[in-house]
Amino acid sequence: MSLEEMDELVKGLGQPGYRAGQLYRWVHRHGAARWAEMKNLPQELLQQLLHRCLLDNTRIVDQVWTAGKDTVKCLLELPDGEKIEAVLMIYEGNDRKSRYTACVSTQVGCPMGCSFCATGMTGWQRNLTAGEIIGQALAVQSVLSPKRQITNIVFMGMGEPLLNFRNLIKAIEIFNSRQGMNISMRRITVSTCGLAPQIRELADEGLPIVLAVSLHAPTDALRETLMPVNKKYPISQIMAACRYYAEKTGRRVTFEYALIRGVNDRIEHAEQLGRLLKGFLCNVNLIPVNPVMEKGWQRTSQEEIALFAKRLQSWGLETVVRESKGQDIDAACGQLRRRNSHQA
Repeated sequence: MSLEEMDELVKGLGQPGYRAGQLYRWVHRHGAARWAEMKNLPQELLQQLLHRCLLDNTRIVDQVWTAGKDTVKCLLELPDGEKIEAVLMIYEGNDRKSRYTACVSTQVGCPMGCSFCATGMTGWQRNLTAGEIIGQALAVQSVLSPKRQITNIVFMGMGEPLLNFRNLIKAIEIFNSRQGMNISMRRITVSTCGLAPQIRELADEGLPIVLAVSLHAPTDALRETLMPVNKKYPISQIMAACRYYAEKTGRRVTFEYALIRGVNDRIEHAEQLGRLLKGFLCNVNLIPVNPVMEKGWQRTSQEEIALFAKRLQSWGLETVVRESKGQDIDAACGQLRRRNSHQA
């Protein structure tokens, strides 16, 4: 619930409006998992809430840490028994540079069918509620020490965020709320496989978030073999929508490019990508693909990645190679969920 919805709730129960703020902070700032933790709320109100509201909607049923203890993937069970994944990535530095990033899902499964992603192999079940999206961040926050708080949210988990648009927007606004987790809009990233109409709709919301577009190929012919969505929204439509987004928000667009050995990682692909993006307000994230056993894809070598990045930079494109975290725990989207379902 938003603060406004909690205000309506408590007033409907005959309680003063200031109780809504207290309740909101217990839920969204402190991550209370039990009503009894809310020490400054009267027992009468707690009993009323107990019979009307679900407080804890995501339960960690499995978690796996990397050897370096910088990434943990959590398998979460929802009230209807469905399971989703969330990942916590830890970037330690001094107090100002440390980042604690929660990667959250927006759907149970995914309908997009991208060829390099394990999530789509299980199909799509349903959209998540805003509460189930928020619940993931609160759940992974619980594995951090109390002195460390989540600083960044990325919607790059299971599912296509822009297919769950209204719940996505509501979750972003709650994450950003000063009385809640108080995460800056500029530290919230929404990743999409390229739904052109929804990118325009997101631009019209006027939120200064980071838009990340999963491109992964510089031509329609190649992208269609990797991402079926390209048949409906080809690269020209995606680029037009991204230009609209950049003009409307003044924010640069991040283009994600997963490098797959022998598929999209040749120098000619870098040249084509450079021509496509030259002069665009953007940056490029190069990502060594996370191998999925059933797919047979392999990672591009570090030397070839460096050459690819150098060629893009020669076109004037800001290019970074994303730090790979969680490979040793199958932290790519959908992998832990598939493993759990197979074991079951």
